[in-house]
Amino acid sequence: MEAKTKDLWVFIETNEDGTAKNVGLELLTPGKRMADKQGGALVAVVIGEHVDAAVGAANAHGADRIIVVDGPEYAHYSTDAYTIALCTLVEKYGPTSMLIGATNNGRDLGPRVSCRLKTGLTADCTALDIDEESGNVAWTRPAFGGNLMATILCPDHRPQIGTVRPGVFKKCGLVIGSAEIIKEDIRITQDQIRTQVLELIKEMDSEHVDLEGAEIIVSGGRGVGGPEGFAPVRALAKALGATVGASRAAVDSGWIAHAHQVGQTGKTVGPKLYIACGISGAIQHLAGMSGSDIVVAINKDPDAPIFDVADYGIVGNLFEVLPVLTEEILKAKT
Repeated sequence: MEAKTKDLWVFIETNEDGTAKNVGLELLTPGKRMADKQGGALVAVVIGEHVDAAVGAANAHGADRIIVVDGPEYAHYSTDAYTIALCTLVEKYGPTSMLIGATNNGRDLGPRVSCRLKTGLTADCTALDIDEESGNVAWTRPAFGGNLMATILCPDHRPQIGTVRPGVFKKCGLVIGSAEIIKEDIRITQDQIRTQVLELIKEMDSEHVDLEGAEIIVSGGRGVGGPEGFAPVRALAKALGATVGASRAAVDSGWIAHAHQVGQTGKTVGPKLYIACGISGAIQHLAGMSGSDIVVAINKDPDAPIFDVADYGIVGNLFEVLPVLTEEILKAKT
């Protein structure tokens, strides 16, 4: 389809209570920069039920315009209802590009929307820009198992669509929003929704792992040697009020649950402090934590790649270093 505007859209995914998920608010940051380069407006699209909180958050994070679809049929995410609503909006307003968070729902919605609109989609992006020569969005994502980064353009079809990993970008500071709010009434019949939520069951995990929202993460890798090797990692995390992360090697070995995995096939994180313990620094892991403000690496191998990205490095045995760090942190608290 032809683009009717130069606007850039950001899909603001909502929680069950109508609040905005972080990834949508994060994407407003690069979205504003890219919209300015395109010469269009930054438009937040909010779909859900009782979404006033999400609309307010989008307004406070820099959206120029907010399109809202609010109704009981959107209370729980469904591929059918959300695809119909989003495609109806795109066909009416004609944006030139659209960003969607690479969450479970976003990874489901993005391909369905792009297929229905007969346009392209670049999945799981870790960097975004506007190509100066062509004016197209330059979508950058890991390729060939994470061994290189590919930049992809969609020159012939609109809108250009990409899903972007949570945690790649930081939310901008709060602003006094003055966004234009447009409410669209898009009704979906039950016959159009081919799936139905029968029951919501909370995940029964021994601990809630919020890597994407964590401000401090202490991660263990192959160097911890086994499941018992995470004991000093957990102790340091507890002392810091941090979340425990892990490399793929540790997860694949069965030493810790996949929910803790940081990296290309895990979570992309951007904490204020990331402490890597016994992690060599494979490119797949670095792709998931390179957005950290400060990186501290602890490894016996002085030539480990992790030290190339670390702000502070400690060459030593993590089983000797971590107890000392933990003890000193606990002393400082008393």
